[in-house]
Amino acid sequence: MTVRRKQRADAPGQPAGNLLRTSEWAGLHKGDAVDVSDTRLRSATWQFVAHVRNVASGDEWIEVVGGRSGDRKLRSFPPSRVFAPTKKGRRGGPPVSLADAPRLPLE
Repeated sequence: MTVRRKQRADAPGQPAGNLLRTSEWAGLHKGDAVDVSDTRLRSATWQFVAHVRNVASGDEWIEVVGGRSGDRKLRSFPPSRVFAPTKKGRRGGPPVSLADAPRLPLE
């Protein structure tokens, strides 16, 4: 018979294993709309979920939820592919990733 150990509650703010998850990043909060480049999905909509960093390897990614109309898939992308939402038909220079130009709080 296998005896299961009780899971101990880690201190708040401590990473679970090597992963450190935060629900705020570059001025975004959980549920904020974002654009993701190179997904091959037309008219997909995405919402920010979390910024995740592997403290052991230094890797980081952004978790978003969404996809095509009616989809609620959780996906992960590198920060360089996540952008602030833009209006369709907007002209100007190429968009800048939130990793390079974070949004500032509008307070």
